[in-house]
Parts: sequence; C-alpha cells; structure tokens
Amino acid sequence: MTEPTRDTLETFDNPYPNRDYVIDTICPEFTSLCPKTGQPDYGTLKISYVPDKLCFELKSLKMYLQQYRNHGAFYEAVTNTILDDLVAVTKPRRMTIVADFTPRGGIRTSVTVSYPPTSG
Repeated sequence: MTEPTRDTLETFDNPYPNRDYVIDTICPEFTSLCPKTGQPDYGTLKISYVPDKLCFELKSLKMYLQQYRNHGAFYEAVTNTILDDLVAVTKPRRMTIVADFTPRGGIRTSVTVSYPPTSG
C-alpha cells in the first residue's frame, strides 16, 4: 500500500485576505482501504475553512485525495492526516473536516477534526 503525500496539493492567493469567510468543499466519493481487511471504505468529506493568505486548489485536492484509494488506514487516521496536510499547505485561520463513512456491518462512523484543536 502506498503512503499519500501532501506534495500534490497546490494553493493560490486568497483574493480577500482581510475578510473572514468560509469555504465549504464537499468530496462525496472519497475512498480509502480498511487496514484490517484491505476492503474499500467509502465516505463523504466536508472540508470547511476560513483561509488566511492561501486557498487550496480543487484539482490538486482531487489528486491528493485519490492517493487514499490505495492506502490502508483507520477512519480516524485518514481524517486527521488530511487535516494536518491541508493545514500545513494553506495555514488557514480555521479548518474543520467531517468524514462520514458509509455503513459497514451495520455501523456508520463519522469523524470530525478541527484546527485549531477544540478543547473538550
């Protein structure tokens, strides 16, 4: 199994860096692999962020996320890694990722991660 890399992520200058606004990006066809069975896991990612100086470019996000099709990791690891990579390249004011995975064995899982981390 391959290891995804953030090197494919590209950015562009925020056209309104002096204003707080939210960008929501929905990725309804996310796929990764279960590290135990090697079977595909399917889910929808919702990435919401308030950019600072940079925004991520959507085609590069698509290429980045496609790397997970051959990557085995638990839901929690996948979601946190994606957040870490997007934060590293864009340095947003705030970012939240909600990963809703389709049911497997009658169990549905949703993982929510935020930057900066919320206390709780």
